[in-house]
Amino acid sequence: MAKPSDFASWLMPETAGLRCVAGGFFIDPVRAVDRAVITHGHSDHARPGHGAVLATAETIAIMKARLGEQCAGTFQPLRYGEPLTMDGVTVRLVPAGHILGSAQVVIEHRGQRAVISGDYKRTFDATAVPFEPVRCNLFVTEATFALPVFRHEPDKSEIGKLLASLQAFPERTHVIGAYSLGKAQRLIALLRAAGYDNTIWLHGALEAMCDLYETQGIGLGALRLVSEATDKLPGEIVLCPPSALKDRWSRRLTEPMTAYASGWMRVRARARQSGVELPLVISDHCDWPELIETIAETEAEEIWVTHGREDALVHQITQMGKRGRALALVGYEDEEGE
Repeated sequence: MAKPSDFASWLMPETAGLRCVAGGFFIDPVRAVDRAVITHGHSDHARPGHGAVLATAETIAIMKARLGEQCAGTFQPLRYGEPLTMDGVTVRLVPAGHILGSAQVVIEHRGQRAVISGDYKRTFDATAVPFEPVRCNLFVTEATFALPVFRHEPDKSEIGKLLASLQAFPERTHVIGAYSLGKAQRLIALLRAAGYDNTIWLHGALEAMCDLYETQGIGLGALRLVSEATDKLPGEIVLCPPSALKDRWSRRLTEPMTAYASGWMRVRARARQSGVELPLVISDHCDWPELIETIAETEAEEIWVTHGREDALVHQITQMGKRGRALALVGYEDEEGE
C-alpha cells in the first residue's frame, strides 16, 4: 500500500467538510454541495440541499422522513459492501453500528485505502448492523468520548437498573430522555430483550422514527402515545426527547422518576446539573478503550480525528507509533447520537 502522507493530495478537510477531491464528492458536508456521501441520518451529518446523495437505503429513508422527500436533488442507495466507482475512485459502504443504516465510507484510489467512520459503536445493538472493522492506510475516527474517564457500562446492566427502579417505585412514572433517532429505538429493543413486554409510552416527537424502524423490519412491540393515556401512567415507562424532561409536559405524569440515557451520564456532575435522578450510561458511540481497540484493529498508519476530544486521542495515537492529525471540522457538535 502507498505511503499515508499521499492522502493529502486527494482527500482534504474544507469548510464544507471532508472532500474527496479525486472522486468529486464530500462526506457528510455541513453545507449544500453537488455530490454528498452521507454516513447516517443524524442532523449533524445529514443535511438538506445537496444535488446528489449516496447512502444506504435506510439512511435515505431517514433523511426523507426527517427533511422531506425533496431534501436532495437525487438519491442513490448503495448496499453494504457493494463497490461503486466514481471518477476513478472506488467507494464502499460498510456497517458502522451507530444507528439504523449507519455506514463507514471506504474509499480506494491508486492503491490507497481510506476509511471514514462517521459515528460508530462496537457494542451489539439489535436495531443496527454491527460495526465491521476494515484494514486501511488512513482511518478517520470520531472522538466524542475520547478521554480515558469514559468507559461505558454494559447496556444490559443499565437496563437492569431501570427495571429495578421500576420495581422499587411502582407508583412513579419512569420518564427516560432519549434521542428520537437511534437511542429511543435501541432502548425499546433492550427493554424487550430484558423481558419487558408492557406497553411503552412515547412523547409525540418519537413516534415518526419508531414507525420508520417498524417499516424497516425492526419490531418494537406495543407502543402508545402519552397523549392517548387515560390516567397519569403510574408504574409505566415513558420515553421522551431529553429537552422534554424539564417541560410542563411531564407534569401530567405521576411523580416522574427522571432518567437520561447517554454516555455523558458517566459524568456525575452533568447528571446532577440535568436534574436526572436515574442516569443510564447507554451510548451510541465508542468509549475510550473501544476507540483505541478500533484504531489498532484497522492497522492504519495514519489517523485523522474529528469532532470530539481530539487532542487526547491524537496524543494517544502518537504514543501508539502512528501519525495523528486533528481535523477540527466544524458543524458536528450536535449530541443527537450520544
